[in-house]
Amino acid sequence: MKILAYAASLRRGSLNRKLIGEAVDIAGRAGADVNLVEFRDFPLPVYDGDLESGEGIPEGARRLGALVAGCDGLMIATPEYNFGVSGAFKNAVDWVSRLRPIPFRGRSCLLMATSPGRTGGARGLLQARVPLESLGAIVYPDMFSLSQGGQAFGEDDRFLDPKDRERLAKMVEGYLEIARRLAT
Repeated sequence: MKILAYAASLRRGSLNRKLIGEAVDIAGRAGADVNLVEFRDFPLPVYDGDLESGEGIPEGARRLGALVAGCDGLMIATPEYNFGVSGAFKNAVDWVSRLRPIPFRGRSCLLMATSPGRTGGARGLLQARVPLESLGAIVYPDMFSLSQGGQAFGEDDRFLDPKDRERLAKMVEGYLEIARRLAT
């Protein structure tokens, strides 16, 4: 089973990049073929219908869309900004949704987030699932949220507390079980 994974963050020191790294390691150990990509490798202008009409869909959206279309499922760690979904995440979804057929349709998806605060990105996760579900993605019911993310990772970008890894492992493994069933 092929899984596309990325942190929907452009910041080099992103806590969500650390989180997706842990999820990728768990999924790989569980037998998934995981393709971890860097979100910044898909540069996109802010969505503009006039730009799309005049120049077409940007290359970054085409390449990301092809990866989405070529996978069975997605694991996405997305930051929360100002109590909401990341603009970079939403912009990428908007551009990729312009491709036909819509690449997200029928793909399973696990959403996760971490933040320095106490809510761990949970508010942004609720908003992130809406456009994905409306585009036909099958978003796993549970979402992983890690509070105090700035204190959760060591210098090696691994969880400091084994309980955090155990909790993430339980969720990733549960997601993969459902994703495998949906892929067949």
